[in-house]
Amino acid sequence: MSSTSPSPLHLAVALDGTGWHPASWREPVARPRDLFTAAYWADLVAEAERGLLDFVTFEDGLGLQSSHYGELDGRTDQVRGRLDAVLIAARIAPLTSHIGLVPTVVSTHTEPFHISKAIATLDYVSTGRAGLRVQLSARPHEADHFGRRTFEPISLESLRTEAGQERLSEHFDEAADYIEVVRRLWDSWEDGAEIRDIATGRFVDRDKLHYIDFEGRHFSVKGPSITPRPPQGQPIVSSLAHQTIPYRLVARATDIGYVTPHDTDDARAIVAEIRAEQQTAGRADELLHIFGDLVVFLDDDEATAVARRERLDALAGEPYTSDARIFTGTPAQLADLLQELQATGLTGFRLRPAVAGHDLPAITQGLVPELQRRGAFRQAYEADTLRGLLGLARPANRYAAAAATA
Repeated sequence: MSSTSPSPLHLAVALDGTGWHPASWREPVARPRDLFTAAYWADLVAEAERGLLDFVTFEDGLGLQSSHYGELDGRTDQVRGRLDAVLIAARIAPLTSHIGLVPTVVSTHTEPFHISKAIATLDYVSTGRAGLRVQLSARPHEADHFGRRTFEPISLESLRTEAGQERLSEHFDEAADYIEVVRRLWDSWEDGAEIRDIATGRFVDRDKLHYIDFEGRHFSVKGPSITPRPPQGQPIVSSLAHQTIPYRLVARATDIGYVTPHDTDDARAIVAEIRAEQQTAGRADELLHIFGDLVVFLDDDEATAVARRERLDALAGEPYTSDARIFTGTPAQLADLLQELQATGLTGFRLRPAVAGHDLPAITQGLVPELQRRGAFRQAYEADTLRGLLGLARPANRYAAAAATA
């Protein structure tokens, strides 16, 4: 394998509680007593920023964590409960300078108007480093929290049927409309709409505020937003995808898709499918990042990493499984794997630390220096916004362009 990559990698870390392994909270470095404090999250993100990572994502949900799809498992020996991801990101933003902050938002039960305003605010608080990860929820017990919708129970087996695929398509069509509404609301104020002219008493140029007049099957939103256009113009939108219907959403509506290939052939096939969907959606000329997700157990030698994973599995009472590939080994071995997978067309990776207090520093202090030695990762932050870090230009305002044409 070549010691250098054709282009630098993009790296992100997915933060979830004390780590992605359900027994992670029992590790000495886990700090479970601090989990629901701002300081805990600030320390994790500061470590990620010291490692020059592109961004962090914050997991979220509308139900207690469970190891079984759609059902509470009744266990009390694992972390249960979360802080709100958007609020965590907003609290952390003033304490950081370069790293992107991407909270998870459950679009199924959260109004797009509210989220557009929240993420625009996060973009202001972070001076241009905000994004969001759109997540769906079709779980009946989560719908019951709101009382506005009802869903039939769903299982992985039922999703494989024709009816299940139709139901899945409906949920993802709704998510696409959701993203479109959010994006239009971000553009509903043109750049420079706030005049702030004390002498004339004009704070806003009314001609630079626009109704979005979105009418669709799932939403009817007039707008405009009540928050001016974010510093990035359009904060980053991302989504996790495991099959064709979610791949279509990634290709149609997002800036980053997170995928879960288990080998190079799988990765190559996924990338090809998303690129084909991107072309069908008329976005072939746009930069769309495809990040591979991996759970990581990182140690200085492979035997230590394996032993740690086995110890955590014993504490959990069962082997840990994941939708993503699980890597257990050294930073050099992980660097080899990332470069191998990058050759399939993946543009970056989102790593899930098995134990946040252990594996995040192993990423920033072990993996990152190894990739830097290979010329495969940045030596310093080269942009002040998340779009800049990802090589994405600040987009023109759609309504300003329409007004100029008119």
